Amino acid sequence: MDIFLWILQILLAAAFLGSAVVKNTVPKENLKARMPYVEDFSQGQIRAIGLIEGVAAIGLILPWATGIAPILTPLAAVGLVITMAVAAVVHRRRGESIAFNLVLAALALIVAIGRF
Repeated sequence: MDIFLWILQILLAAAFLGSAVVKNTVPKENLKARMPYVEDFSQGQIRAIGLIEGVAAIGLILPWATGIAPILTPLAAVGLVITMAVAAVVHRRRGESIAFNLVLAALALIVAIGRF
């Protein structure tokens, strides 16, 4: 089970860290083609979302790997579940698919339960 959880943590961390880098480095206007929901948010809000995702990605790996405050890993996973729930609400309101949000939320929930 530990190996399975590590695989999930690494995959989730990679996905959210990649998303965080894009949201914090690419201007809002350039994101609209791939992420149409950014029209509903300011550049600052998009960067804040990216920051949250980046911190959570680091929290999925670093605390558990180092053994320093390992409780932060399942808490980071819970934070991502909440983030994906809010993202699903935004996408649903815009008439967009929420399937990807639900998959990511489910994987983060598995990590949270497994690591608690």
